[in-house]
Amino acid sequence: MRGYPVQGRKSAVNDEIVAAPGAVVLFLVNEHRVDQIGREIVLISLLGTVSVTVDGRLCDIRASKVRAMLATLALDPGRPVSYGDLAAELWSGRALGNARNALQAHAARLRKLLDEPALRAVPNGYVLDVSPGDVDATHFLDLAARGSTLVATDPRAAIDLLEAGLLLWRGPALLDAGDGLRCRAAAALFEERRLTLWEDLTTARLAIGDDAAAVADLGSLVTANPLREAFCDQLMLALYRCGRQGEALAVFHRTRAHLDDELGLQPSARLRRRYADILAQDPALTHRFAGAR
Repeated sequence: MRGYPVQGRKSAVNDEIVAAPGAVVLFLVNEHRVDQIGREIVLISLLGTVSVTVDGRLCDIRASKVRAMLATLALDPGRPVSYGDLAAELWSGRALGNARNALQAHAARLRKLLDEPALRAVPNGYVLDVSPGDVDATHFLDLAARGSTLVATDPRAAIDLLEAGLLLWRGPALLDAGDGLRCRAAAALFEERRLTLWEDLTTARLAIGDDAAAVADLGSLVTANPLREAFCDQLMLALYRCGRQGEALAVFHRTRAHLDDELGLQPSARLRRRYADILAQDPALTHRFAGAR
């Protein structure tokens, strides 16, 4: 999906402006921060191109192997990664004469970018000694999990958390981290979690009656993910609530055609039930969260 849109308003989580739909937003890391013992905070961005900010300064990482090493370590902040695992990631299983020496050279280049204590050598490997909250991907997963638990009980609070999570994205995750299995698997995980976050966010918006905002974002989400039935189901409901019953039914027919053409499948029972309910104008379709205003 292109754009990674979120609604344009203030977030109650970090008091930053949330970008308008379609905008590409930056990981907000340009402030000078220090930890409790006076070291500079190192902030690492994985949700887009791999980058690092130290003392409010964005550091250019030109060497592809250094980017891959930083990304691999940042996927497990505070935990050692062995020489063998790093070598497998950086060289994708290709034989290397002296992997440890090569890793030490890349580690030396990485240390020049980071605050010295941030990268530590440990027996048989390295550890990136930063807080999980200082890696945007880890922070995103935390916001997504916290927001998801609140969707059913406090959708407005859930919206704040989920929108803050989307704000961290600058593009496809780990875009320039190389072809190693760890980074590719992590990129797929982050993307799937981004899409399920959108499902949670839309559920929360529908619960409070923000149907028009849901329609605006779901249109692009369905276009980018035509086989993802959850988005199609949510768009049908949002359109119906906006008085656009015909368009809601048309979404079903397009989805059915996509499923048949691409996979040889029929829509799920859930989607067929939504279609039948809209045809029947079931009053239950307009039920909202009890606290909605």
